[in-house]
Amino acid sequence: MTDEERVEGTFLVTAADEDSAVLKDVDTGQVHTLSSNPGVERHDAVSGVVSPDPPMNVSYQLVEMRSRTPLSLEVSDESPTTHARDIAADQPVGELTREERAGTGELHVITVPEETTAEAVSDVADDEEETLSRAARLGVNRVEIRSEPGVVVVRYMP
Repeated sequence: MTDEERVEGTFLVTAADEDSAVLKDVDTGQVHTLSSNPGVERHDAVSGVVSPDPPMNVSYQLVEMRSRTPLSLEVSDESPTTHARDIAADQPVGELTREERAGTGELHVITVPEETTAEAVSDVADDEEETLSRAARLGVNRVEIRSEPGVVVVRYMP
């Protein structure tokens, strides 16, 4: 194995069973199918190194696992915070504001037409792979979606 064949990064486990797993590089989007499962589960964020299996190089092994963090995504019944509502009040419908959270993570405030709020929440929640990939890139393990008519807030938190 050469250093050029090895891929180091943070990966989202998009599928896993007892015999194999599929990892998606959260920075490049490249997908790596593992020929065995090193003990990861779907929706884990894994920091490590993958290397292709010789001789065909079509499957991979996770040759180094530095960390493994389970990620969660939930739709909350709680309303957006006053701060998030203030951000939404200052932006037009269809806009997104990203703001760093104190400490680690981000807050995404999206303004939507009031009548499509529930659909917008579903769209974010249903796009688990992208939402959790962003959480892994940010180094957080929890995503919470809050809403009220016209406002969707995605909170990326440790």
